[in-house]
Amino acid sequence: MNNSSSQPASVSARACDVLILGGGVIGLSVALFCLRAGRAVTILEQKTPGSAASHGNCGTITPSHLPLHAPGTLAKALKWMLKADAPLRIKPSLDPALLGWLLRFAKLCNERDFLATAQTKAILLKASRLRLEQLIADEGLACEFERSGTLYVYREIAGYEHAAPDAALLRSLGIPCVALDGPALRAREPALNDSVAGGYFHPDDARLRPNTYIAELVRAVRAAGGVIEQGVQITGFETANGRIDSVQTSGGRYRGRDVVLALGAWSPQFGQALGLKIPIQPGKGYSITYSRPGIAPVIPMVLKERSVCVTAWDSGYRLGSTMEFAGYDSSLNRLRLDALSRGAAEYLQEPVGPTVEEEWYGWRPMTPDDLPIIGRAPHLANLTLATGHGMLGVSLSAITGQLVAELLSGRPPSLDLAPYAPTRF
Repeated sequence: MNNSSSQPASVSARACDVLILGGGVIGLSVALFCLRAGRAVTILEQKTPGSAASHGNCGTITPSHLPLHAPGTLAKALKWMLKADAPLRIKPSLDPALLGWLLRFAKLCNERDFLATAQTKAILLKASRLRLEQLIADEGLACEFERSGTLYVYREIAGYEHAAPDAALLRSLGIPCVALDGPALRAREPALNDSVAGGYFHPDDARLRPNTYIAELVRAVRAAGGVIEQGVQITGFETANGRIDSVQTSGGRYRGRDVVLALGAWSPQFGQALGLKIPIQPGKGYSITYSRPGIAPVIPMVLKERSVCVTAWDSGYRLGSTMEFAGYDSSLNRLRLDALSRGAAEYLQEPVGPTVEEEWYGWRPMTPDDLPIIGRAPHLANLTLATGHGMLGVSLSAITGQLVAELLSGRPPSLDLAPYAPTRF
């Protein structure tokens, strides 16, 4: 099999031990854990490391995150389809890939599958939370990490009471969750205004500044001997005898003893060139970064009715979130950006900072079952997938790095990989 050949066969390929396609938070984490396991690593990144989905997110580390396919989620999204600033929006489309993804997602929006995914996901999230903090300490990564916890905040008492079963589910999964009425919530977080009715505190959650974390991962990878090739575009693959023989790029051909596909939302296109069907859709999220307001929240929070995430660091302040399925639309939608600050104004005493530093969007790699894809490709012996982490790339980065490094080193994985296997689709 020969795909999109852009380099003559006579041109020799650069030999690599572990060749990682993608320099986002997942690719960098895999690289660091492989280096720690004694492997040599080369990363190919088409832009700059971490410039995609992880750069502008709110940096919360959230074992408390329940699956997206809760009962009623799709019905709510369909109701909001024509509302351009809805928290969850599916742009009307006849794209077969999106329609197929939505059909798979819809089949999972039931209580049984929601609970099953929650149990599977909690194991991964709790393990990653511990490994992430240990990695930051071991490598001395200066990224404003703090064991802050997170808050889910409600202005409507009905919403607060309706969320009680989710809180009970988290506790049953070993994830602490503390219910707070309005006065207790405002006492815990004085940046909130008097309109809030109640909320839930997740003490095991944490936060960091994601762009700083990625910069520190880059430093650590290079310090450990890893090679990061920036500005390199992948143009095709050569396969032979059930292996990827070489990866063709704008900078020449690369050959990896092991190849790791960690291309996030772009994984389906590159997977297709390798005969793989990877059911990922780009879920577009937005954020606005400000200088710190005078009354900045101490605890990161999600303003639930508006689905706005709020995080403050010593170095800045960010409003983010929303989910839009609109393909690879590269526009900055002003309506959706303005919905962030407008939503924050309903809950916070000082909802925005004095200066806008950045307006951003990124495509999250969303799988229909809201679980990542981690494991060996079904018909290419030297290819491993590490993609599809949805809204939780930073949260799941450390455990993904460890699991892939174990897999490539022939060691028993720390966790059962079956629920995340590429073959499940």
